[in-house]
Amino acid sequence: MADLSAFPITARWPAAHPDILQLYAAPTPNGVKVSIMLEETGLAYEPHFVNIGDNESHNDAFLSLNPNGKIPAILDPNGPDGQPLGLFESGAILIYLADKTGQFLPKDAAGRYETIQWVMFQMGGIGPMFGQLGFFHKFAGKEIADKRPLERYLTETKRLLDVLEQRLTGRQFMMGDAVTIADFAIVGWVRSLVGFYDAADLVGYDKLTALSAWFDRMMARPAVQRGVEISARP
Repeated sequence: MADLSAFPITARWPAAHPDILQLYAAPTPNGVKVSIMLEETGLAYEPHFVNIGDNESHNDAFLSLNPNGKIPAILDPNGPDGQPLGLFESGAILIYLADKTGQFLPKDAAGRYETIQWVMFQMGGIGPMFGQLGFFHKFAGKEIADKRPLERYLTETKRLLDVLEQRLTGRQFMMGDAVTIADFAIVGWVRSLVGFYDAADLVGYDKLTALSAWFDRMMARPAVQRGVEISARP
């Protein structure tokens, strides 16, 4: 049995099955990227709910694994060279799991880097912009008289959605006929934008026919359906 006692996070979230990968997450768009990937790969893992509403991602135990205090994070007892590996940043975790399992990332170099570029597109653009739009549309931003922040993030969100629409026109998935980590990176954010943030009408989602068809295909996948619920509050 693997000994994970050197990792302080396991004192706060004990591992019932320390020989398998440990996932520390919540059902946010970033959190579900990893649980979707794990469900799709079939890799054994143990999920731990991190209550970000109670600021648990900023307690000492979580910060010992991710000093940036953001979910998700993983602890793999069977990391490179058979040594335990702690890892944070959802994009990095997706790439790591793809390399570990040999799944959902093209083997050829050109396809690999093209896929990674779309993961970075999500990390650097979709995530921050959709999140800010959601804040100013649904949450405290409503109380701000100056509407320029909402307009700024709405304009940029629409632009990013147009990029996705163009990319997915004539394609089943972001890289063509095969689903990849690029799809797993993006699907949770689109789900939150049109669902949790209630911004479908605001961004003109119904007009994005290629994107909406892709989203429906993704959400019809049983592993995606499981993945978006895995890290939900117990």
